[in-house]
Formats: sequence, structure tokens, C-alpha cells
Amino acid sequence: MSAIAAIVAGSLRDVPDFPSPGILFKDIGPLIADPVAFAAVIEHWRARHTGRVEVIVGIDARGFIFGAALAHALGTGFVPVRKAGKLPGPTIERSYDLEYGSATLAIQVGAISAGQRAFVVDDVLATGGTAEAACRLVEEVGAEVAGIGIVLELAGLGGRPRLAEWDLETLATA
Repeated sequence: MSAIAAIVAGSLRDVPDFPSPGILFKDIGPLIADPVAFAAVIEHWRARHTGRVEVIVGIDARGFIFGAALAHALGTGFVPVRKAGKLPGPTIERSYDLEYGSATLAIQVGAISAGQRAFVVDDVLATGGTAEAACRLVEEVGAEVAGIGIVLELAGLGGRPRLAEWDLETLATA
């Protein structure tokens, strides 16, 4: 296990039966609350992506936490990809399936310039639908997905193959 994987794994909290009976939820709250662990995650990605990306795209909602901090560390802009109806002005939307239903994400038109290299960030990779939809939105506005960074991959849910066309890095696996 790498040092960053050990930090992430050691900073998670298991919450049984959330959000429904039989589900073991992996809570990243303790990771965010720990300034050393949180800084380690941001520093890992900063070191890896300095000079490689021009904008950070954070996925609603916990991707905002990691993405905004990373954008600040890199000196780049931050663009949120949000649930439909949450962004003002003209947006582009993409619907996708979840393990428990469906959802729609949106990005503001003009938030990313055509040709910009974007690094897409989120907290958890489950079935991959959310991350895939966010990447497709980035491409729809003419930008390039330079990579995807996920804090924790839930390997048993099979999301990785949906993201095979992009450079995907998950920091820890459960």
C-alpha cells in the first residue's frame, strides 16, 4: 500500500446501514477534518499535476472540497459540476444512472474554455456514472479531460471500466 493510500484508508470511518439497511458507507468526514491527512491528499495531487492542468473540475458535492483546495494549491481556476437546477445562466446537462436511480449533472456554458486541460476530482468512485457524466460534460464544452482523481474507489461496484478512456487515479480502494 502506498503512503497516500495508507493515509486515506486510515482516515475513513465505516457507517453501517447508511443510507439504507445493508449498506456499509465509507465516510470521508474524518479525512477532511484531519488537517494533516487532507493536506497530504492535496499535496499528492498538486505534485502530480503541476504544469499539467489548467482547471480543476469538482463534482457535486464533496468533489468541491478537494477540487477547490487543489485549484488553490495549483494556482488554477475551479469549475463546479453540479446537480441540475443549481447553476445560474445557460448550462449543459447530462443524465446518468446510479446504483439506486438516476440523476442529472450540469456545467455552466463558458466556465471552461475550449482546449483547456481539466482534472476532474471527486471523493468516491462507485459505479462510475457520476464521474463519466462529468467528464462528458467537460468534453462537450470543448475541454480535454487530462485526468480524473478520486479519493476512494469502491472496487466491488465496478466503476473503473466506465472511465477506461481517461487517466484515472484513485488514492485508496475499499
